Amino acid sequence: MNLLFKSFKTGDNRGFTLIELAIVVTILGILASAVMPLAHIGATRAKELELKRNLRIIRMAMDSYKKAYDDKRIEAEIGRSGYPLSLKALVEGVVDVKDPEGNKMYFLRRLPRDPMNNNEFLPPEETWETRSYESEPDNFTGGDDVYDIRSTSEDIALNDTPYKEW
Repeated sequence: MNLLFKSFKTGDNRGFTLIELAIVVTILGILASAVMPLAHIGATRAKELELKRNLRIIRMAMDSYKKAYDDKRIEAEIGRSGYPLSLKALVEGVVDVKDPEGNKMYFLRRLPRDPMNNNEFLPPEETWETRSYESEPDNFTGGDDVYDIRSTSEDIALNDTPYKEW
């Protein structure tokens, strides 16, 4: 037992005892376990900010598409709402009817993914749930066009609201 409290060199007390090292390791373990939940919250908060940003970007692109349709820059069809037929249309572009050269208008460079959807094998357009213009406000179902989008995640946000309601 005497070995635990004495250094191996007699007369030279520059080292640490085994008890001191055990106490330091225990304290570091307690501190690390306290920091881990904070790191998880930080990662969740970052994903939530990305979700908000992606929703805003896509919704602004859909509104720009609708404005171009209302300005008669996109070929009108009878019975059509003026919203894009798919999320891919925002990236693939549509022909500008008013352009004499027939150039396309693009509304997004790339379609952002739903950061709450962890399936990396799905293409970005399949990570979102879409709602058509004909759908009732409380019935989020797809249809002939894309009027709105939302996350497919069933999880609850840090502010206690479901991601689907964002």
